Order: sequence, then C-alpha cells, then structure tokens
Amino acid sequence: MFAPFTAGMEVADMAWEVKCREEDMKQRSIENERRSIDDARRAVDEKSQQLKAVSHLSALIAGFAMVVLVEISIPENFPGPLLMAFGVATSIVISLMLVAMLNACLMLVAINKYDCIRREIPFNVFWRKRCETDFVYALRAFLLGVPVFICVLGLVGWVVFWDRDWGVACSSSVTAIAVATVGLWFGHTERKWVGWIVATGGASMFNPDA
Repeated sequence: MFAPFTAGMEVADMAWEVKCREEDMKQRSIENERRSIDDARRAVDEKSQQLKAVSHLSALIAGFAMVVLVEISIPENFPGPLLMAFGVATSIVISLMLVAMLNACLMLVAINKYDCIRREIPFNVFWRKRCETDFVYALRAFLLGVPVFICVLGLVGWVVFWDRDWGVACSSSVTAIAVATVGLWFGHTERKWVGWIVATGGASMFNPDA
C-alpha cells in the first residue's frame, strides 16, 4: 500500500541530494574563482611594490647626483684628473639610475594592465616571460649605481674643500668614510642580499598558481 509512496520519497530524496550537491559544487567553484582573483591581485600588488621601491630610490639618487653635477662650484685650480673622475662617476650614477627607473616604470605599467579577472595566462608565467629579465636588468643597474654613488660622495669632498683651510684633511676624511661605506656595502649587504635577489629574479614567496 505504501510502496509507491516510499519509492516516491526516495526519488525525491535523491533528487534533493543531487540538487544540493550541484549547488555545493557551484558555490565551491565561485569561491575558488574569487580566491584565484584575490591571489592574482595580491601577486600584482607585491610586484608593484617591488618595482615602485626600485623606481623611487633610483629617481631619488639620480636627482641628487644631477643636482650635485649642476650646482657644485668647481675651484679654478682643481686638478684635471680629479675633475674628470668626478664628472665620469656622476654621469655613470645618473645613467644607471635612469635605466633602472625607466625599466621599473615600464614594467609597473605592464603588470598593472594584467587582467586579474580573465587571467588568460597565470601571473607567474606572465612575470617570467615578460618581466623577470627586465627586472633583473633594472636591479643590476640600480645595484651597480649604488657603490658608484658612494664614490661620488668621496669625490665631492675634494671639490668642495679643495681651496679651503684644512682642505686635504677634510677631503681625505670624506673619502675615507666613502671607502668604508663601499667596504660595508660589498662586505655585508651585497654578499647577503644582492646575489640571492638577482638569482631569484624577484620571485615571490607567495605563488598564486601553485
């Protein structure tokens, strides 16, 4: 008597379970998509911060070196070799920092155009194919310009204090400080961080596509 009713209830229960399962799978798919979008946006933001740091510091150092080159007063009896060394070193700093800044700015524009919604290719693949080599190139230019900039500091002392009382002592003190700073740069900072950062190509510790 109750067999048809029982069979109908079982069919209804199975249909309900299938519907619930489908809705659960749909909800999980939506959540996974949202998570992928958030991961891609975090990766883009991380790279943006790296590029902004390189760009801003490069612009700051290049601007300072340009001001020194333009505004400094050269004594009339200043030795030609020292003057040439000062001009060459300052020009090298400005050129390297401009290369780093321009490359970082262009890469920043490129990654900000990355579509985190559609993600035609994963962001880590996009970074490796389009940006990683240029990032390393910009980073090398920046890192090479830093010790040269410190050398400019040592040469500025000779230009500023050349015709002053105690000029040689003051200039030698500035140069000694600059040399010590370069030694600290190569002895600690460069050995500890530069090789690792360049080797990883700015790779993120957070991998959204893993």
